[in-house]
Amino acid sequence: MPALLFDCDGVLADTERDGHLPAFNQTFEEFGLPVRWSDEEYAEKVKVGGGKERMRTLLTPDFVAAAGLPSDPAALGEQVAAWHRRKTEIYTAFIGSGSIPPRPGVRRIAAAAHEAGWALAVASTSAEASVRSVLGLAMGPELTPHFSVFAGDVVRRKKPAPDIYAFALDRLGLEPANAVVIEDSRNGMLAALGAGLACVVTTSAYTVQEDFTGASLVVTSLGDPPPEEVVSRVLSDPLGIRPGPCVRLADLAVLLGTGGGAGTAPSDPPADGPLAPGPSASRTRPH
Repeated sequence: MPALLFDCDGVLADTERDGHLPAFNQTFEEFGLPVRWSDEEYAEKVKVGGGKERMRTLLTPDFVAAAGLPSDPAALGEQVAAWHRRKTEIYTAFIGSGSIPPRPGVRRIAAAAHEAGWALAVASTSAEASVRSVLGLAMGPELTPHFSVFAGDVVRRKKPAPDIYAFALDRLGLEPANAVVIEDSRNGMLAALGAGLACVVTTSAYTVQEDFTGASLVVTSLGDPPPEEVVSRVLSDPLGIRPGPCVRLADLAVLLGTGGGAGTAPSDPPADGPLAPGPSASRTRPH
């Protein structure tokens, strides 16, 4: 059985600018922290995989002193975890409000894949509660139960390391040749390629200028037919797939068996140890 694996943020919905960024800043305000990330600053922070990891970039000695934070590493880790729990609550409330729309084509192509007997999954190192809220928004009550969800800290290394995709393949019982990934960032693409997966990129607000050498197809979105009529513009098509105004499941099926993409990525994910999955993955088996 082939599988279609989606990243979450930037793929299912363009959540970074209108969801995560304000949630981080509201959290900082509530905890009395002397920082608010600007749009330009956050464009750099999104290159760091994982919300807690982004928060930890703040923890310079000067910031710790200015914020009156504990110097003990264990106590500081507990503080970051508390920030992140609150940030996740704020973010899921934003998503629940329905103010951030799904990206064009994601529900259409997931529905086509399900009809054709493909397995569906989301593989993201964002917090599981955040991922599930976006998945429900993007896919609706009929499709959501058919998705496996691999999220949060189920692996130690975050993207661009390939761990989350290797973990998902293992839990789904799939070989890389039988799956296609949809990503929106260079880090996500590198993670997919590192796991031996073909990767389609749909660029998002913070990633449009990134280097996607190695992706099998790069488009502005998956597109939607009328009445929405959102046209998918091709940015890179090294395999000559030549999708029409909307990327179709047949376009993705061409990529099965092509392995880690259409070329060699400029750099590989860091090799800082073996894959380190966490104790369990929260998932719903496709049915």
